[in-house]
Amino acid sequence: MPLQNRITPTGDIIATPHRGLFTGNRGIIHDPATKTLLKKRWSTPAWITCLCEFRGWRRPVMARRSWTELFFLDEATAFAAGHRPCFFCRRDDAKRFRAAWEKGNGASNISAKAMDAVLHRERLDHGRKQLHPLTMPLADLPDGAMVQQGEDSFLVMQGQTRLWSPAGYASHARMVDRAMLLTPPSTLRAIMAGYRPVLHPTASG
Repeated sequence: MPLQNRITPTGDIIATPHRGLFTGNRGIIHDPATKTLLKKRWSTPAWITCLCEFRGWRRPVMARRSWTELFFLDEATAFAAGHRPCFFCRRDDAKRFRAAWEKGNGASNISAKAMDAVLHRERLDHGRKQLHPLTMPLADLPDGAMVQQGEDSFLVMQGQTRLWSPAGYASHARMVDRAMLLTPPSTLRAIMAGYRPVLHPTASG
């Protein structure tokens, strides 16, 4: 049985056999003896997105009382859930993200801790995923932004939407006309300022 360690765009943690492009963590939220999650879904405001393999090293999943290895379909999914790039294993990406974050949000010399504080306010609402109103037409959102309508999450790609699933993105026939923004607004502004999220191959159809 697959472990419960895959993050959805709404930030929920599910069990699925499908693999993702990135790993990451929110602190220690599992019991290594049973490899099951604790009741809490985060233990630190630093929610990061990491490489699955770094310098030839792959971590054993939920094997010890260290940070809990979580997985994401792609970076757009991680961003939607409220994560950011890791400054250790993804240092260059993290520096590019910080530069775009500063440009998009009118900040300078922002620390990772300060970004985390903003993201934490934007991603949660009384412990649940916070949705944000769209401030522009959906078709004007940048590639990599994600929105939610009902129970479904959608990736915005070239002004169109693609339906998210643990296996990847797919075309759909439904009307997306009452969507709310999943991607935290400060992260959206970083994407609009030039950061390009890494997307799953199915994003382009």
